[in-house]
Amino acid sequence: MTALFNRKPEIKVALLVLLGIALFIFGFSFLKRSSIFENDKVVHTVYDEVEGLVVGAKVTINGLVIGNVSVIDFLPGSTKIVVSMRIDKDLSFSPDSKAVFYEAGLIGGKAISIEPVFESKYKIKNNDTIPSGVKPGLTELINRQIAPLQEKIESMLSSVDSLFSGVSNVLNYETQSNLKNTLENLSQSVNNINKSSEKLIEVIDENRSALNLSFKNTAAATNNINKLTDSLSKIDFTNTFNKLSESLNNINNILSKVESGEGTLGKLINNEELYNNLSQSSKELEELLFDLKANPSRYVQFSLFGKKQKPYQSNK
Repeated sequence: MTALFNRKPEIKVALLVLLGIALFIFGFSFLKRSSIFENDKVVHTVYDEVEGLVVGAKVTINGLVIGNVSVIDFLPGSTKIVVSMRIDKDLSFSPDSKAVFYEAGLIGGKAISIEPVFESKYKIKNNDTIPSGVKPGLTELINRQIAPLQEKIESMLSSVDSLFSGVSNVLNYETQSNLKNTLENLSQSVNNINKSSEKLIEVIDENRSALNLSFKNTAAATNNINKLTDSLSKIDFTNTFNKLSESLNNINNILSKVESGEGTLGKLINNEELYNNLSQSSKELEELLFDLKANPSRYVQFSLFGKKQKPYQSNK
């Protein structure tokens, strides 16, 4: 008994060591979410590759941690990787649920998220294997977006190099000199345009009153045209055209009667005998007038002695 009391410091040290080991095991198990006193449910899944996944990585459902990765090893006789997960034994979901391998963040490492399926009569059991899936991480998505952009940039740089090469070949000393002269001429043309604009402004300022008068006259002419247009719009063209059409119809009727020989004018135009008589009468009247001029004494006589009248003789 005395020896036991003499070794009391050694016993205290041993108890402290054992207590520290127990606390370490409990803390390690707590961090890994594995229970010392209870049996967790073990679920397996298979991936083609699990780069970045380590033992102890968290297993979640909808962001809630339900367990951790316990074992990562090769599938026997294959290059595929079997991942064993210890999850809460009280969780119950279908074996059709999927274990999705994803990137927890830029510095969060890799983790596994279970997409549960609850609408099934079959419930997952210890050591069951569920399907696997892979969700692209932020780094992979960035690489997917950058890769096409990088190709475009490389293609653009190649095109720019070709363009610069072509420009260097084209822009020799003579071409550069011609381009310089062209730019100088263009600058001179712009200056001339500016001077012309200034002169035009001066002319406008000097003739502002005349321009204003011209604009007023134009406005007055426009007003007169509008009045004329209003007057024309008030004319009943329909009635006028109807009357004109009626007059034309009457003229056509008169011409038809003349052509058919009705009336004096129609008979005069269409009766050839009447025309010949009128022509003969006109001719005889002409002869009579001629004879009257040639022998006026034959028609008008003033004789005191009763001179005998000469008989009329035709000129036929």
